[in-house]
Amino acid sequence: MPPQVQSRNQGGARVLQGDLSALSPAVREFVDTNAALCQPESIHICDGSDEENRAVLTQLEEQGMIKKLSKYENCWLARTDPMDVARVESKTVIVTRDQRDTVPTPLGGGVSQLGRWMSQEEFDKAMAQRFPGCMKGRTMYVIPFSMGPVGSPLSKIGVELTDSPYVVASMRVMTRMGTSVLTALGNGEFVRCLHSVGCPLPLRKPLVNNWPCNPEQTLIAHIPDRRQIISFGSGYGGNSLLGKKCFALRIASRIAKEEGWLAEHMLILGITNPAGEKKYMAAAFPSACGKTNLAMLQPTLPGWKVECVGDDIAWMKFDSEGNLRAINPENGFFGVAPGTSAQTNPNAMATVMKNTVFTNVAETSDGGVYWEGMDQTLPEGVTITSWKNQPWSPEDGEPCSHPNSRFCTPAGQCPIIDPQWESPEGVPIEAIIFGGRRPQGVPLVYEAFSWQHGVFVGASMRSEATAAAEHKAKVIMHDPFAMRPFFGYNFGQYLSHWLSMADRPGAKLPKIFHVNWFRKSPTAGFLWPGFGDNVRVLDWMFRRVKGDAGAEPSAVGYLPCRDALDLRGLRGPLDLDQLFSLDRDFWQTEVQDVRKYFSTEVNVDLPGEVARQLELLQQRVSQM
Repeated sequence: MPPQVQSRNQGGARVLQGDLSALSPAVREFVDTNAALCQPESIHICDGSDEENRAVLTQLEEQGMIKKLSKYENCWLARTDPMDVARVESKTVIVTRDQRDTVPTPLGGGVSQLGRWMSQEEFDKAMAQRFPGCMKGRTMYVIPFSMGPVGSPLSKIGVELTDSPYVVASMRVMTRMGTSVLTALGNGEFVRCLHSVGCPLPLRKPLVNNWPCNPEQTLIAHIPDRRQIISFGSGYGGNSLLGKKCFALRIASRIAKEEGWLAEHMLILGITNPAGEKKYMAAAFPSACGKTNLAMLQPTLPGWKVECVGDDIAWMKFDSEGNLRAINPENGFFGVAPGTSAQTNPNAMATVMKNTVFTNVAETSDGGVYWEGMDQTLPEGVTITSWKNQPWSPEDGEPCSHPNSRFCTPAGQCPIIDPQWESPEGVPIEAIIFGGRRPQGVPLVYEAFSWQHGVFVGASMRSEATAAAEHKAKVIMHDPFAMRPFFGYNFGQYLSHWLSMADRPGAKLPKIFHVNWFRKSPTAGFLWPGFGDNVRVLDWMFRRVKGDAGAEPSAVGYLPCRDALDLRGLRGPLDLDQLFSLDRDFWQTEVQDVRKYFSTEVNVDLPGEVARQLELLQQRVSQM
């Protein structure tokens, strides 16, 4: 780190690192305006260097916010205040002039399930209550970051101001961050991101786990017209790492609508067949549906290879040749730890063994980490400390790690990272996959009849989710495009934008598929083995894209012909009839449920083509 520069900004804050006068006029104004508002003691312009990163991690360790994990190389454990452990949808809003710009008006009024709107007046009042003086006694870090490879025509730049060194360390993993970004930005446009934990010094009340936050005042706001994200009160994950869902989905989806591309909650994988032919696919699944596992698949079919481009977000744009090109705008994986194991995702386990920040997992007495579903036997005498910093044993009756505990790890460390994952022009997407956790009724895989039908399939996505109250049964939730919490604008307009892709001259539209790894038999468990055997479904899709795999039309889409799936070497019996059966009563109910959802939640903003696809599905189901 360069020697401290004892200059000051206009508000009197000391500049610890960097040169304010070297910033572009727009970035300088952004920093000065918010320094005057938040009143930090000092300002640090991040350069993204290894030296700076070491200093930030050392500072976090000295403050007791993170702990070094001696078992691994450069790995750290953070324990948060138990009041600050996850994204907070109820406090995440989009600020537009008209409510309908953000969400459709639900039939009969009520609160929309497709996002939360806040008026500019209400937001201005909330801002005035929270931000004046909120960084007193703290350092304001200036984080220039690129979503996507620096300089790529598909990338976008942001600048985040934060008073959290934990955010600095995490954003360095999750984005391209530092001096190179400022150089690439020049005098160009950038997304303005302001974040504060909302705990000015001296503290008014003691911290829990040395974790500063202000949960009573938490608010995460997006102002798409001004390309602004403003977050207060939470130091956790997507609430504070503003490049993640806030920028990469909510703000980016609005930019994508205006500029004619797509910002989606999708993994991207490359898949190579035994003949050496390679194709790229993108897939959108709700949480707990195996997204990261599919992105890092270890195929059970000999000769097949899967490589990971990204596990969470895809930005996709048609090139001059009509190919849909995709980049992963992130630089790291921010994965849910529980359930990740050497069996479910060996590549993820290999990735996190160095340069990783773990949050709210359990700690082992030999300097390692532990969580539910890790499936590792601990050495004799090794004990576990829970995420709540208490001694833990399996008999305690509660999990040792928080269900939303995370690993924040560099994507470049993944053993199967795709060679083209940082290609500036992106990779060509030839198939898009939707999916959900559906215990009954929905077949293992089907292909949409057309792009328009595929948009309908995405719009009508549903998945099993555990209700918040433990005594309630699992319920099937609507999660269109796996984007329900992340839409940056009115969902009806979003559907129209997707449909408009078919109107582009020369566009080579990817085939669209739907998968369901989670169908259960009435008497036993899952009908499909899943995990590495999912390559058998990807193989059929691969051949469908090439035009040399059999399929037959059904009420819901094209199903694989009887012998179209490669089942060689599959362990145990497989009931293909049950896996692909379509029950008329089930699908009649499905049509009714989707119709009710569309009419209630999307109302008059539902595009006519999506309504037409629903009618066509109903006709096909009635003829089953």
